[in-house]
Parts: sequence; structure tokens; C-alpha cells
Amino acid sequence: MGWWRGDQETAAVSAPPPRNTGYERDAGGESDLLPAAHGGDVRAAHLLGRHFAQRGDRSAARHWWERAAAGGNMDSAYNLGVWHEKHGSLGEAVRWYELAAGPGDAEAAVNLATLLLEQRGDLPAARRWFERAARAGSRAAARRLALICEDVGEVSAAGEWHRGAALDGDLASAHDLGFLAYAAGEEDEALRWWETAARGGHAPAAYHLGLFLQANQDPEGAAVFYRLAAGSEHPGAASRLGGIALARGDLRAARAWFERAAHTGRVYDQRTAGFVCVEMGDPRAAGHWFGRAAAGGDADAAFNLGLLLIAEHDDLRGGRHWFRQAARAGHRRAAAELASLLSAAGLPDEVETWPPDPPGPVWDRAAEPELVARAELAAAAVARRGGTPLPVGDLTEILGTWDLVTRPLRDRTDVTAWLAGQSGLSPNAIEHLGSVRAALLRPCGAPWPTLAEVAHALATVRGLRARLGPR
Repeated sequence: MGWWRGDQETAAVSAPPPRNTGYERDAGGESDLLPAAHGGDVRAAHLLGRHFAQRGDRSAARHWWERAAAGGNMDSAYNLGVWHEKHGSLGEAVRWYELAAGPGDAEAAVNLATLLLEQRGDLPAARRWFERAARAGSRAAARRLALICEDVGEVSAAGEWHRGAALDGDLASAHDLGFLAYAAGEEDEALRWWETAARGGHAPAAYHLGLFLQANQDPEGAAVFYRLAAGSEHPGAASRLGGIALARGDLRAARAWFERAAHTGRVYDQRTAGFVCVEMGDPRAAGHWFGRAAAGGDADAAFNLGLLLIAEHDDLRGGRHWFRQAARAGHRRAAAELASLLSAAGLPDEVETWPPDPPGPVWDRAAEPELVARAELAAAAVARRGGTPLPVGDLTEILGTWDLVTRPLRDRTDVTAWLAGQSGLSPNAIEHLGSVRAALLRPCGAPWPTLAEVAHALATVRGLRARLGPR
């Protein structure tokens, strides 16, 4: 319901509630207030406005609030701003909010700034009112200012406003401060703010702190914060806990965590839950999870579902179906199995369309957990303020390939020259790849790579694998 009693038609309108000044409980009824209000009592006029608003009489409420506001009652001016925001005109809402905010009413200033920004697109005016409200102690205004500063590239100012909001208890700003510090290479500061937000119950901060600790090779510390995040139903945290349990060989715990994440629709976790169920000797559950992941487009799950159908149920038709789905997505082993089945079934014409060795998946090996964590942190940092998301899988492939192809190198004084010499690729391409990798591992204030830069680096790492192997 709207704040006008019985007002169904405006229930969904986004507007702040009218102000409850706290002295309404001492007021008399309409019969007591009317004589005083007619006699010029500003407080009585304000209370009459509230009284009629609660009865759903908009016209009378507006009348008495206007009389009270004209007499200097800023609570009535604020409520008239709310009234016009919900029932009247934007221009009138702005006028009344300005009247209330002028003497220093922080709440009216926030509402005014929000209207100016979101309805009129007047960023300079909105910013001025947010600043007035923030300096008057509004935590909400400080956070909005921080986000505005981030959007226009004023990172230092954004940090100051976020800090003010965070110190006043705003967990989202503490979380954002963690990312600003991480992007600047100030890892101790990032840890401090993420922990502050996580301890306060902010699940994304707990998750990102877990990633940070895992990236720094502290899986036990990471698990503590993953559990905090998972307690608030964060699916990524459940997935990470599944991975940690799997690394310990605890299949029962791994299954519970992966299935918890899989129930949210995460394809990777559905497929992984299937593998764990296979290891635990539960083919029925494995088939369920492989089926869910395969239906979501996962080629490896489709391939394994095909294997499972044939091995457990002798279902060659079902197996061919899922091998075909996986092969169409470029799964090498699925294409080979499909070709074999089609030959055995006497379908040589279709075999010709499924060569046994098509291009396989680009990157199908497990990277080190700390590299995956770094990749996900970078992707989250880029996407946090509406940036173009970077695919975590691509970032992982970049980090994992570099790690893979440089393992034979003992002297790392000039890795670029060595890789260029061994692979025949352009030194400039190798150097660009190295800069992207460095930004992902240790940002230190450098800009995050763009989607185009990631694509360029991805082409280079695939060229390195093709020339240096293993694939």
C-alpha cells in the first residue's frame, strides 16, 4: 500500500515516506487541532495535514501542509515534496524539497538530489545537493556522491566519500573501498575494508575476501569467509567451498556444496556435481546434474551424459544424441565417440559429417585455484560499476597458459624474448600479453584490460599453446 491509506493505485510508485516528526502522539484529534490551526498555529496545521493524510484525504492534507510550510514548518515542506513526487508534479516536488533543504534538511536534500539526477538528469545540481546532505551527516548522500565520483573518474574523491559512508556503517561502501584499494594495488587496505563489510554481514564482501585470500594461497582463511558468504546463500561461495572440499578428498562435503550452488542454475556447478556423484557411485544423481548442465549448453556435461547413458542403461540412441550436442559445440572426444557409434550402427553418410578429430575445446585443463581467484576478482572489479564484463574463463586461460608455457624457463630475466624466440610470435604480442597478465595479477593502479585487450591476449596465448604445447 501507498502511504495514503487505501491508496492502491500508487502503491508501486517509488517515493520516500512522509516524515513522522515524533510529536504526533501528543496531538489531539481533529476537533482539537482545527481551532488552533485556523488561529495560525503552525504545529497544529502540520499535524492536521498528517491526520488527513492518514485518512486518505489528499486535498485536505495538502491544504494544511501548505499552510504550515508557509508558516516555516520544514517538516510540512518535506511532506509536500513527498506528496508532489507521488501525486503531483515534478516541478512542485522540487520546489518544496528545495524549501525544506535550504535551511539544512539533509533528508530533503537527498530526495531533491535524487529527483534531479534520476528524473531530470541534472548531475551538477544533484551533486551539489548530495554534497550538502553528506556534509550534514547523511550516509546515503555520501554513498551516492562516491558512486557519482567513481562514474566520472574521480577515484580519490570517491574513496573519501565511500570512507565517510563506510565509517558511518555503510557496508556497501566498505565493500567498494575494498575494490578501490585492490585496483590501486593496496592489498592490505582491500583486506581491511572487505573484512569490515564481511563481518557486518555483507555477503559479496565475504566472497571477494575469500577470493583474495585464495589468490594469496590461503585456502583455509578463504574458507572462513566463503562460509560467511554461503550462509547468506551466495552461490559462488558454495562452489568455492565445494572445490576446497574436493581438493581435500571429502566427496560428501564437496557434493553438498556443489549441489547447493547447482540448484541456483550455475552450469559449472551442475556439471561438477555430476562428476562428484559419479565418483560416489550415484549414477542417477550424476545423470540428473549432467542433464541439467547439458540442457544449459555445457558440452562436457553433454558428453559425459552420453557416456553415462550408454554405460549404465545401454542407451545408444540417447548416447548418440548427447554426443552429437557436444560435438556440435566442438568437443573432440564426443565427436570421436559419435563417429565410432555411427560407424557401428551402419550410418557411414553421417560419419562423414563428424570427423573424429575436430577442433577441440579451447581450454579444458584446470588452472591453479589462486589463478582462478585472481581472474574472478578482476572480472568483478571491471563489472562492479556497470563495466563490460570480462569472461572469467578467458582471464583464467590467459593466466593459466602463461603459467603452463613458462614452466621450463629457469632464467626469467627476459621472458618476453624467450617466448617470442620459442614460439615465433611477435614480441609486441608477447609484451602485450605480459602487460594484461600483470594487470590481472597485481593491478597497482593500472587500468583494467578492456574486452578488446583480453581478446588480443587470448589470441596470443592460444598461439603459444599451439606452438609450444602441451594442448
